[in-house]
Formats: sequence, C-alpha cells, structure tokens
Amino acid sequence: MSQGTALTVAVTGIEGHLVDVSAILEPGLPGFLLIGLPNDSETRDRVRAALANSGHPVKSQRIQVELSPGTGNLGTGFDLAIAVALLSAAAQITRPDERSRKFVYVAELGLDGRIRPVRGVFAATLAATQAGVMDVVVAEENAAEATLAPSARVHGVRHLNDVIALHERTAPARTVTHLSDRARQPRLLLRQPDNPPPRLLAAPDLRDVIGSPEGRRAVEIAAAGGHHLLLIGLPGAGKTLLATRLPGLLPNLSDPEALEVTAIHSVAATLDPPSELIRHPPFVAPHHTSTLTSLIGGGSGLPRPGALSRAHRGILFLDEAPEFDHHILDTLPARLDQGEIVIHQAHGATRFPARFQLVLATSPCPDLRHGPGQDCICAPAVRRRYLGRIPAGLLDRIDLQITMAPISPGDLISASPGEDTATVAARVAQARTAQRHRLSGTPFPLNAQAPSGLLHGALRLPPGDTQDIDRAREHGHLSADGYDTVLRIAWTLSDLDGRTRPDRGHLLQAFQLRQPGSQG
Repeated sequence: MSQGTALTVAVTGIEGHLVDVSAILEPGLPGFLLIGLPNDSETRDRVRAALANSGHPVKSQRIQVELSPGTGNLGTGFDLAIAVALLSAAAQITRPDERSRKFVYVAELGLDGRIRPVRGVFAATLAATQAGVMDVVVAEENAAEATLAPSARVHGVRHLNDVIALHERTAPARTVTHLSDRARQPRLLLRQPDNPPPRLLAAPDLRDVIGSPEGRRAVEIAAAGGHHLLLIGLPGAGKTLLATRLPGLLPNLSDPEALEVTAIHSVAATLDPPSELIRHPPFVAPHHTSTLTSLIGGGSGLPRPGALSRAHRGILFLDEAPEFDHHILDTLPARLDQGEIVIHQAHGATRFPARFQLVLATSPCPDLRHGPGQDCICAPAVRRRYLGRIPAGLLDRIDLQITMAPISPGDLISASPGEDTATVAARVAQARTAQRHRLSGTPFPLNAQAPSGLLHGALRLPPGDTQDIDRAREHGHLSADGYDTVLRIAWTLSDLDGRTRPDRGHLLQAFQLRQPGSQG
C-alpha cells in the first residue's frame, strides 16, 4: 500500500478552509472510491482521464481518495489536488510529501490534462494564505486574480505536466519562469503591493446633472449618512443620472472591505479586471425583468452570489422599482435588516454578505408619454395604485423620499452648472469623519445604522429642539420607526453643516425629507 497527500481549499460563500486530500493505492480489485465529495463520479472520471492522457496513468488497482473534512462544495476546484495526491502515492512526483504539503491546488482538470480556471480563486487563495500556506497552484487564467491575496506566491499552470515540473524544480521558489509551448514550466506570479493606488476610472461627474437641486441635495445626504433613497420623478427628471453619480461621492473601501468585496466578485466571476482589488464601492443595477434567483443568488453546483451580494458595501439601484416582481420587492426588507443572503441547498447552507445602500427610482405613474417639463396628468388614484406596488414595509426602510420636479427645455438652457463630484465628495468625507468620531466604540459607523437606544440615550436631543417632530408623532404623522429615521437624517444634516448636533431646523428639514413627495 502506498499513500500520497495534497491540500486544496473548499469555498463556502466567500469563506474558505483547507481540505486535506489523501490517496491510497493498494492491491485488490480495480476501483476508485472517492470519499467526502458529493459529485464524485464526474470528478473520478476527469481525474482518471487527465492522468492517463498526460502520460501518467494510475495502474489498475484499488484506489481510495478521501477529502477531510468532507465538503458539500459542488465545485470542480478539487480536481488538481486529487490528481497530485494520486501522483504522490504512485511516486510520480519528486519528493512528494515534502513538496506537495507546502502547496495548495485549486483548479479543474480537462480530460486531456489541461488545467482549467474555476470561480472563487481569490477567496480560496486568501483562505490558504491565512492558514499559512503561501504557495498556490492555479490555472494560468486565474493567476492574476490569485495574486491579489496578500503574501501569496502564485504558480500559474496550463497542464498537469507543468505541476509535475513544478515539484521537480530545484531552483529557488521565488525564481520567475515563463511558460512556453516547448518547455512548459509553471510561472510564479508574486503578489501586488498590499495597498496599490486605486485605478482611475472615468466616473460620471455630478456636474453633468443639470438642475434637480432637490435631487442633488438628497444624493449628498444619502452618501454622507448611508441612507436609503427613493427618487420620484417623470422620465427626464434626472433620477438615473443622480443614482449613477452616487458611488463617486463615497469613500474608497478599507483594506478588509476591499478583500471582502473582491472575494464576492471572485466567486461570482465578475472581477473586471481580475488583477485589481475592488477599492471603490460597487454599483449594481439589475433590470426590472430580473428573476428572484438572479438577485438573491444560487444556481446549480457552487452557488453564485446574486445582485444583492454583488452590491455589498456599495449601491443597489432599482430603476422603475414598481415594475419589479412583487416577490423581489417583498423580500427586500428582510435582506436590508439581515445584511446577508442565505441559500439553502441539499448539501447545506451558503451565506453571502449583502449589506448595501438601496436606491429606488420611479415615475409617479405608469404613463410614460409625458414630454420634458410636463406634469403628470394621471388621476390621483392611478398614481397611488402605481406607487402602492412598492411594499409599505420597504418604504418604511427608505429614509429619504424625494419628488423631483420635471426639467423643461428652458431649464436645460438657462441652468448654471452645479458643484462637481469632488467638491461634494469632500463634504461627504468630512461628515463621515464626524460620524466615526461620534460613534466610535460602537459597531455603527454611519448615522443610518445608529440604533434606537443610542438615539434616545447618549445622542438624545433637547426637548425644545424635538417639539415639532414630537407633535407629529402624537398626531400620527410619524411612526416610532419614522421618528428615529428623522433623528438619523437630522444628524447627517448637522454633520454636513459642520455642527456638533442637530438643531430644530435640521429636524424640520429631516421630517420633510422623510415624507413621500417631499421636495428636498
């Protein structure tokens, strides 16, 4: 009996853990038993064919391969590790245990022995390095993505024979070699700096938005305090223009946030380009015809994160919100509260983070025939029914609800340019700094996240300043949750004005911004 081992990584959601692959070759009736992986038949066939077609067939004997701990992961990234463990057991790799135990293998095998890329390589590489294994072998197409993991030494390979050559090398591990068709050797890609400068993007500028002062103000407040936002206006009012400029007002992600967001997009296979960490809050705008699965995530095999998770730490924009399927809108309140998506499958549950800032945009009615500058002429009952498609539970969680006035052709000609993104972003950054200082020692970095106990405890405002909203609550114009939302908005307005706390004017303005149909 001979035995060989190798290491791989199982990724569940965006978290990974090392998996020990052990292979045993022993005399007996020919067979291939794979323990710890549910889709074992396909994996067995791919590995066996790849070994044979690479010139390293496993002799007809009893083969037993065990993955420990066993995994319900239905991905194909274990193929290469299983093949290496078998080559190690068959003594077809030089110094098998000494070398193979220092590497992690994450790749799929083709029937001809070629190494194929898989999803989630960044998340797998990050898990490997955090577990202390720095050398990671991946498909050459995945190599640039894998180098994003701090401290990783990434070996990009094209063929199973390249992996064998890797273990037979006597050159130092940091030697950089290049693959060629004649002499295939693995390429070592050293990681990029931990904090590379963010890539300069041609982001849309707020200066391009003509008019819409109430919308511009609402977007600034939303960015400063992390508030959810609803924009109501006829086509041409600038709703989408403003929403797409909101990400430019937000600060770059911190290092832990960038790693987390990049891991999500690695598993989703949406890294673009795959050689850079995502340093800026993502902006995800699914179409109103999107299915529930495309927003929540799932699918057969290794689950993919949906639009809600891809918007984590960024913006989820739902244009023409009433046109979305009611099942999607009904599920959003719980997603906003929980901050994560849980996908249940036969082999277990997969969790993806999904803490995003929600921006909704809608016309006031379903009639889109109004021209520029024209008011809606639909009956009030028609408008109420159309906006009523947005569930009350979801509207309760939208802090800012703004109606944007239509823009006439004359406005387009006479309106002077507004402030650019850089100017507004500077105010947003100052407001967020004030929030961090005020909320230090709590897990709530933004005003929109401040809990009720904090608002009515350490941040309690004098009764003389809150008398107007106290009266609105007594008369039934504000619910308890709505009252707290007004307080949160008021704190953001105060931060933007450079004040130490909100005054009565901030609270009145916050109350107006909270009401559907407010004009900012």
